[in-house]
Amino acid sequence: MATEKFDRAALEQLVTKRFFFAPSFQIYGGVAGFYDYGPTGCALMNNIISVWRNHFVLEEEMLELDTTIMNTYDVLKTSGHVDKFADWMCKDLKNGEIFRADHLVEAVLEARLQGDREARAAKEGAAAVDAAKQAGEAAKKASKKKKKGTVVAVELPEEERKAYEEILAQIDNYGGPELAQLITKYNIRSPETGNELSMPQEFNLMFESSIGPTGQLKGFLRPETAQGQFLNFKKLLEFNNDKMPFASAQVGRAFRNEISPRSGLLRVREFTMAEIEHYVDPNNKNHAGYQDVKDIVIPLLSKDVQLSGKTNTTEMSIGDAVEKKVIDNQTLGYFIARIYQFLLKIGIKREKLRFRQHMDNEMAHYACDCWDAEIKTSYGWIECVGCADRSAYDLTVHSVRTKEKLVVREQLAEPLTVQKWQVEINKKTFGPKYKRNAKAIEEALLSYTDECFAQLEKDLESKGSSIVEADGQKFEVSKDDVSVKLATVTEHVREYTPNVIEPSFGIGRILYSLLEHSWWVREDDEARNVLSFPAIVAPFKCCILPLSGNSEFEPFVKKFSRALRQNGVSTRTDDSKTSIGRRYSRNDELGIPYAITIDFQTVEDNTVTLRYRDSTKQIRDSFENILKILKEEQ
Repeated sequence: MATEKFDRAALEQLVTKRFFFAPSFQIYGGVAGFYDYGPTGCALMNNIISVWRNHFVLEEEMLELDTTIMNTYDVLKTSGHVDKFADWMCKDLKNGEIFRADHLVEAVLEARLQGDREARAAKEGAAAVDAAKQAGEAAKKASKKKKKGTVVAVELPEEERKAYEEILAQIDNYGGPELAQLITKYNIRSPETGNELSMPQEFNLMFESSIGPTGQLKGFLRPETAQGQFLNFKKLLEFNNDKMPFASAQVGRAFRNEISPRSGLLRVREFTMAEIEHYVDPNNKNHAGYQDVKDIVIPLLSKDVQLSGKTNTTEMSIGDAVEKKVIDNQTLGYFIARIYQFLLKIGIKREKLRFRQHMDNEMAHYACDCWDAEIKTSYGWIECVGCADRSAYDLTVHSVRTKEKLVVREQLAEPLTVQKWQVEINKKTFGPKYKRNAKAIEEALLSYTDECFAQLEKDLESKGSSIVEADGQKFEVSKDDVSVKLATVTEHVREYTPNVIEPSFGIGRILYSLLEHSWWVREDDEARNVLSFPAIVAPFKCCILPLSGNSEFEPFVKKFSRALRQNGVSTRTDDSKTSIGRRYSRNDELGIPYAITIDFQTVEDNTVTLRYRDSTKQIRDSFENILKILKEEQ
């Protein structure tokens, strides 16, 4: 299998050679952050998505959508993306090169820690006498010009080493001001030139566009698929016969104008997402399938552990994590377990998978809890799936902005006595006083939260008036115009805004991680690469190999290929003139789990040889029996 030190360059060469994916516009020099998928990459991605659909959409009876990739300015202004969808960037003050600040700090500190480990190892070994001197000289040479990730063997003071480890454990918790302090304190410079860096500044990640010929209607390419689902909530609820809970799902492209796209498919500007929005009663976040998954044990990295400066995971069952409030609720725990099952099913290695909880500074202000499924690759731990409890934020803000009620109405078995704020507007004075603004002010008042109503009552009693914001303007209303009081009412129908649990999958990141986890080299021959994809996601399930170009084999190739495809087994025929061993090797590089060889004995008795990719084991049997084996194993 793969050696301990991962040879990323060799994998990248294989991926390019077999056209899994390649940079877009390559003959024009390419543009960072854009990739085209070849036939093999397309098939692999489509199979991952197919498993995702079966695992989530079909098994969970989700409602799938396909919404537009364009979003209007108003939609994304309301959702908060216009104001808050940003990363922190800094630039080389001399040549203007741009870096994403948190990634730069992380890469530099990781390189320094690696250098420390190498220096300590050298000190303990035979080269102890010269290690410190060589490391010091190397450090001097590297101080002026050091590429990102370049490791220089320099032993760090113990206190500094511990500080670096604690910073890296909570790197995602730092905002712009904190990153600026780290850059200054630890003398972090441009990795390519050694030049000083600017202080971090916010950069909005959305691609701006205009809709229509006048250019007056502003829009953006969507940064996520979620907003299209939220805007259709009312229709989805009606389609679901007003039953709760339920989930919608969508697979599609999203766009983010990354500051400095790097690391292949892991940080790109256009990518495929698969997102689920599970709508749930805020007063009851239990899940009907929870009992089926509560005993699944998962490696968890909680926010408390990270804040202590550590990254040790804890093996814990979903049931224990929910009971101890490590995971906030049953529905969130249920989806974390289902995500875990999905990733293992498609071939992600368990020992390279963990679920990391967001720290408070990472989490959106409205979120209750959020976990990332992180997969370990040669680039480190990579966030591939996010699973967040978004509370009622999205539906609430869109409802307030559009005045469209995005709520669930539930008939109560028993009437419920509750305390509710009641507003009375004096129509005789209100209309004449506020004229064309009257309707907007009334709507603003009626959309108040309980806290706003309490403040309104306090203002009217103490000052005789209060300020109301409507359509971007401020209006003063008096107690002659409006009255408000907290009254006891009997409700026969409960009305509430659902909370949303959102699992969000980055398909490209999962695909790349799977390539790394599946790739290995046969021990007897370094040139023989193998991609051990599970049959369920392999780009092709079976290759058909005629022993030679003899015309007698052609009818069998056509007949067997058609029979396999009709039975749902995707095939690839390799009838090139190279040796059968070389063709086996070539198709191992494509990750094809099975190969059927057609030879002269096939012509005589209709038997074929089936070869297994990983073990290279071969069996001989009739084609009909081989077909049964393939149908059972895929």
